[in-house]
Amino acid sequence: MNQKIEKLIKQFAKLPRVGNRAAVRIVLALLQVRDGRAENLAAALLDATENVVPCAVCGCLTDKNTGTCEFCRDASRANGQICVVRDMGDVWTLEKSSVFHGRYHIIGGLISGAAGTMPDDLNISTLPERIKNEKITEIIFALPNTVEGKTTQHYIMSVVGGGVRFSELASGVPLGGDLDYIDDGTLSLAFGGRREL
Repeated sequence: MNQKIEKLIKQFAKLPRVGNRAAVRIVLALLQVRDGRAENLAAALLDATENVVPCAVCGCLTDKNTGTCEFCRDASRANGQICVVRDMGDVWTLEKSSVFHGRYHIIGGLISGAAGTMPDDLNISTLPERIKNEKITEIIFALPNTVEGKTTQHYIMSVVGGGVRFSELASGVPLGGDLDYIDDGTLSLAFGGRREL
């Protein structure tokens, strides 16, 4: 196989949930049909990597010219709630389901000894200051229902301390479950029936 094509396939295969077979199909679709898709993809990817950055407050992706994301700028979302999530994909899942109307805090992963991810590797240290500045009354955990998710949740609770209510998503999120795989109805039930910790 051509080395340039092979190199491109390897790059696509590194993406989450894209295996080698899917990477081959994507690359061939981009290269065999010369309709400008490959050029448009390359231009959009370059534009995004140069101009999209994490929000200085919550970690959600935003335009670098704004500094803060749409959620942090929206005054109607200043309702005293922060939903702690692992990554931007979780934010999009929750936004699509329209079950949460507060602000987010992306921690950027989960504490995991096996993966070598420690608390200092995550966006946790800024949370106590946000709670104080934004007059937060409730922290809602929307982390995976896994050992790593629970470990991270307990660590955050110990860092934040008292003065706020802690809750987590309730029924409908299976053990080991990831938000990406949960339908909107189940997510709505889980959010509505969240339980205090």
